[in-house]
Amino acid sequence: MGAMAKPDCIITCDGNNITVKTKSTVKTTQFSCTLGEKFDETTANGRKTQTACTFTDSTLVQHQQWDGKESTITRKVKDGKLIVDCVMNNVTCTRVYEKVE
Repeated sequence: MGAMAKPDCIITCDGNNITVKTKSTVKTTQFSCTLGEKFDETTANGRKTQTACTFTDSTLVQHQQWDGKESTITRKVKDGKLIVDCVMNNVTCTRVYEKVE
């Protein structure tokens, strides 16, 4: 059921403060942070991570670390779509969001 969910991703920015909210019929997650500052994040699957977000070259980069592991999630707009890549151990997962009116 979770694999079939089509979530909405809402990103808002107020200066250096950013909020990323992902909503689906299965679950809603949200985090807020200040760019460049580490914060404690609880991921959708319950992992407790140390996370930092930066904004470089029109790309939001979210770097997570936990239990000696790490992953990087990038979000960027390309051809009117939000492209989200998650990389861990040289494996990349990509999700594409289309804007709804």
